[in-house]
Amino acid sequence: MRKAQKKQAKGFLEVLAQVHDEIIRCMKKNLISEAMELLGQCQEGAIQLGNLIEETEGEDFVTIGMLEEYCEYIYRLHEALQQGQRKVVSETKSNLRSRLVRIKKSIEDDIRIRTEVVFLPYKASMWDSLESVWKAADADPDCDAYVVPIPYYDKNPDGSFREMHYEGDLYPADVPITGYKDYDFEGRRPDMIFIHNPYDDANYVTSVHPFFFASNLKKMTDKLVYIPYFILNEISPDNKNAIENMKHFCTTPGVIHADQVIVQSEDMRQIYIDVLTEASGNKAAARPYWEKKISGAGSPKVDKVLSMTREDVDISEEWRRIIEKPDGSLKKVILYNTSVGAILRYNDKMLSKMREVFDIFESNKDEIALLWRPHPLMEATIESMRSGLYEEYMKLKQRFLDENIGIYDETPDMYTAIALSDGYYGDWSSLVPLYQKTGKPVMIQNVEV
Repeated sequence: MRKAQKKQAKGFLEVLAQVHDEIIRCMKKNLISEAMELLGQCQEGAIQLGNLIEETEGEDFVTIGMLEEYCEYIYRLHEALQQGQRKVVSETKSNLRSRLVRIKKSIEDDIRIRTEVVFLPYKASMWDSLESVWKAADADPDCDAYVVPIPYYDKNPDGSFREMHYEGDLYPADVPITGYKDYDFEGRRPDMIFIHNPYDDANYVTSVHPFFFASNLKKMTDKLVYIPYFILNEISPDNKNAIENMKHFCTTPGVIHADQVIVQSEDMRQIYIDVLTEASGNKAAARPYWEKKISGAGSPKVDKVLSMTREDVDISEEWRRIIEKPDGSLKKVILYNTSVGAILRYNDKMLSKMREVFDIFESNKDEIALLWRPHPLMEATIESMRSGLYEEYMKLKQRFLDENIGIYDETPDMYTAIALSDGYYGDWSSLVPLYQKTGKPVMIQNVEV
């Protein structure tokens, strides 16, 4: 039974107790017809309570039998009063009370509260930021955990919506998916909702459906929890310059509207608190509020990356042909990551850099395999914000594919690439701090060189 339903059940008992007092009052004043009418109301209330419990706990649940006994007593008392039999008021009061106390104790002790938790990923490639939390919820026998992938849209330069995307079929096989049209958020009102998209309408490239903005979701749950889909490079809370470059992450709508925000470390928690306190009008009142709201419990992404090894990877035949030498041994695999930030900053210089990288690795592909993993929003970002580069970028991508320069990885699971590779080369992005957790070498490309 959900917490709200158990509260509703207790509310039924409070009403019945009040009606019992009225019945006793009427019996003392010999207002028999009024007492009989109130007994009928008790019967109806007990039936409603029984239906609620039966719906959540089953028809054979112990409290149902107690309610049936209660209804039987109410019926006999009603019949006795109707036939003009005199009843000892004190005895009636005691009988009503004892039955109600027994039912109340059973509801309190026998009915376990079940928590309903909903996870709302939008891109399957970002599911890792929620996965370990979902696994813990799914393993809890007193928790009902639902994974409800939500649709998102590419955006035109003017901010209007373009193409809709839904990736509900791209999640791991062990993750049961519930359709976003099939889950009644307002009717079910889950106890907790987890999100990893904090932007609402503040993202220039993509947007989730407005129904799933944090500002709206908070109205439909007791606790909205935001966990960032990214990991930032760790910085000291005293590093003012570095904080200035990342403070916008601290003030997104998801952070503002969530009831709890879980960030990657205690240092990052302190930075969030400092930035949000500084942005608040009343700093003395704001700091305790943000200290309570922001948690530094860590990112599920780290849990994921530390749990995987190359032996865990199921390598497809297509990939194996690229990374395997003729003698069956594996080549060194370099994960090449290109970010949207770099293309937006360097424009055609970035494309030139990528051509040079492809040339170098193509000439050494007998010993080294290049695993190119562009940011999942790369093409949508270029088309929306650097449309003049779009055609050239697509030609570069096609050359990579046609000439079999390496592995082109557009799968939603980046952990396969992390586990399979021997080192990282590419742009600085949220993938870098995560990759560093593996202990494997990392080198950041310089577009200017």
